[in-house]
Amino acid sequence: MPIPSITATRRALVATPGRPFDLASRDSGDRSLFDDKETAKTSLKKDAAVINELKDKLYAEKKRSLLVVLQGMDTSGKSGTIKGVFSDTTPLGMEVKAFKAPSSNELARDYLWRVHNAVPAKGRIGIFDRSHYEDVLVVKVRGFAPAETVEQRYGQINAFEKHLAENDVTIVKCMLNVGHEEQGIRLAERLEEPHKLWKFNPADLEDRKLWPEFMSAYETAVARCSTRHAPWYVIPADSRTWRNAMIARLVRGALEDMKLEWPGSKYKPGEFSIG
Repeated sequence: MPIPSITATRRALVATPGRPFDLASRDSGDRSLFDDKETAKTSLKKDAAVINELKDKLYAEKKRSLLVVLQGMDTSGKSGTIKGVFSDTTPLGMEVKAFKAPSSNELARDYLWRVHNAVPAKGRIGIFDRSHYEDVLVVKVRGFAPAETVEQRYGQINAFEKHLAENDVTIVKCMLNVGHEEQGIRLAERLEEPHKLWKFNPADLEDRKLWPEFMSAYETAVARCSTRHAPWYVIPADSRTWRNAMIARLVRGALEDMKLEWPGSKYKPGEFSIG
């Protein structure tokens, strides 16, 4: 089977705006888009190279920006996705923001303040490792805000993302859908492998105990906030290779849709002499 088209990839992964969404029906181990691991690797390698070229055009043009939102449970591979998808991408014009627990300064402001401050400037690709969706996920599951406050946030988030889209920010939102069993394997790896031990956080085990609650919160967030201007893509994340290849297809597609061109110059050929 050849590499799937970007259109086919989108259709397979999108949570269609305005339609019911059932997270349980999305297999975290689904590998149907790529025939085998080598095909997925080949696709990723090709897309990574094109993403780098298009990123340079985006940076030179400085009219639009791309925001890639990576949201998922612990061990779903947010940092691994960044490393894999942007493996050929030079740092110029790239921004990565990892959202941790808000600081006292951030808590003193509205919850979108710190997010809006991190939106990439025109000409740049910004990547969110976690995002504003934490405020309808962990905040909801852990009861850090009243239920009525969380309920208001779905509409606020949609309005915020629409505002960004109307101001030349293209948004690609990816939910990294890792399975409960696979997460257990990866958490165990963090305790067993020295180079992964630093990633282990006992709080991850507490979140794991609340798996059904988190899955329900993710299902609601995807259903309520998958819109025409910022649809959600649900990425099977049990395989790192397949995960990265799928997201690379989506990122490349978003950049290609911009129809980027190298900007012209006010100077004419031959106007200057190089001594």
